[in-house]
Amino acid sequence: MKPINEAHLSEPGLAVVEVAAADDQTAFAVQELLAGRWATAPADHTTRVPGEPGVRLR
Repeated sequence: MKPINEAHLSEPGLAVVEVAAADDQTAFAVQELLAGRWATAPADHTTRVPGEPGVRLR
């Protein structure tokens, strides 16, 4: 799994959020929570990395 790097934005703009979750259901639940608070472009599928546990949603 890639390291998580903290970033602080000095002005409004585009931000990309990548969710790492145990399964599709959890990843989409997190996406739904974020969409309820901010304008988001929802993803329609998750990705899996062979040999690594879990899924990613971007």
